[in-house]
Amino acid sequence: MLLAQMAFAMVSTAVEQTPTIDEPVYVGTAAVYVQQHDLRYNPEHPPLGKLIIGSGLLFAHPHLDPAFRGDQTELGRHVLYESGNDPWRVMLWARLPVIVLTLLSGLVVLAFARELVGRVGALVALALYAFSPDVIAHGSLATLDVPASGFLLTSVWLVWRARRRPFLYVPLTGAALGAAVATKMSMLPAVPVLLLLAVVSVWHAGRPDADAAPRSDARARVRLLGLGAAAAAGLAVVAVAVVWASYLAVDPRLRWTAPADLPSVHGLRALLIDRLPVPQPYRDGMRVQFGFENATWQGFLFGRLYSGSLWYYLPAALLVKTPLGMAALWAAGSVALLAVRRLRPAAPYLLIPPALLLATAMTGSRDLGVRYALFMPVFLAVAAGCAVVVRRRWAGIVTAALVLFVAVSSLMTYPYYLPYSNEAFGGPEKTYLRLHDSNVDWGQDLGRLADRLEEHYPHEKVWLVYKGAGVPSAYGIDAADPRKVPAERVHGLLVVSDTSIDKADARLTALLATSRPVEEVGHSITILRRT
Repeated sequence: MLLAQMAFAMVSTAVEQTPTIDEPVYVGTAAVYVQQHDLRYNPEHPPLGKLIIGSGLLFAHPHLDPAFRGDQTELGRHVLYESGNDPWRVMLWARLPVIVLTLLSGLVVLAFARELVGRVGALVALALYAFSPDVIAHGSLATLDVPASGFLLTSVWLVWRARRRPFLYVPLTGAALGAAVATKMSMLPAVPVLLLLAVVSVWHAGRPDADAAPRSDARARVRLLGLGAAAAAGLAVVAVAVVWASYLAVDPRLRWTAPADLPSVHGLRALLIDRLPVPQPYRDGMRVQFGFENATWQGFLFGRLYSGSLWYYLPAALLVKTPLGMAALWAAGSVALLAVRRLRPAAPYLLIPPALLLATAMTGSRDLGVRYALFMPVFLAVAAGCAVVVRRRWAGIVTAALVLFVAVSSLMTYPYYLPYSNEAFGGPEKTYLRLHDSNVDWGQDLGRLADRLEEHYPHEKVWLVYKGAGVPSAYGIDAADPRKVPAERVHGLLVVSDTSIDKADARLTALLATSRPVEEVGHSITILRRT
């Protein structure tokens, strides 16, 4: 039932939302993968996630001009809006495989938590996962964040199971870990942690008998360390093989020409890139990512627009966008993992990977959304399930009440999951006052805007400042940009994406100041009237 409501929420949301900013690039690249077997687009992300998206496109059959030449942004626009394809149909089929993978990751959450704390804890964990607004929001999009997080959690679950059957689960761990890093490069910092956890699991599986003689005990320990090191090496080999396989699945000949504007990378970063045993397109993709990190981006937090990045941005954004009951159960479950003796062995598996990834993401230069930390609600859902081990009369009642609070908060935001913020920060209608970009307004409501204009404001002059990858005219919106004409000519409806309000320049600020707000669309677009 939990996964069924999650599936309904994701599919019904996917049907209503127009493409977000990143999706056309991934969909266009997936179409090229499937039809032309060419790696030239979107090298900054490995192919596996886009191959998953492409599996849906096999049913959509989008037309793609073989002679098309343009950058990846132009490619996405070409596939969705310039090739005779139905953008609604193409996007739905592209999103469905990600939705399925998100639901399968929910089964991993359930199974992992059940092994740790039994059925009740497993249901608590699954409920938090299934009602997470961020997981629902991004799990219903043709993007890479939820698949990568799901693959990583699967690898951690499998290496935990290797404590009992290492020869079976260590190779499977390598496959899942390879899938994670073949989907998003941001999963790479977790690799050394998984290798160490493999050593720990092998050690646990064959730990010496407490009654063994000291000398034989020492030999057994050395042998176990050797086996652990061999297991870690085997895990790494399997993971690398999966990365190679993802590229060869696109182009068995692995044809690749580096982009002309490939950023130069020096120092330790260059050393890391040169030492990794991965295909050259992967290495060049890492160079592109490091180039992004060297750029200066704009951020927006609690009403402040700034250039650069803030180290505390992601924790602050998570504080705004995490349901209050969920945050409480995350904390309680994490404490239980550390405090309860029988759960303590699982703490490094569940807490270290997301903590390391969060610390790494906090050093990044792009303060663009909690999607850079989507592994948090995925991993901490399992940790939260451990809260049920507290043996107090009131503990079960409090846990149930918190889960119910999360469920109500999530259901009340339907179908506007992307701009969700918790009750302490005013709910989804106030999110744009504190956060921007993919936290609230990622271009997803262009179709809803078209319906609203047709229903409530037919035949009125529309001035539009839209932040997104969609093409307004493709949805029947006839609008002009108010920033390109004198202010005295701007009369009628002024429609502005909320991120554009957050980042408004002096000209747009003046137009907003002389306009009257009328209503919101999807908590991401504001309709104003200017007379």
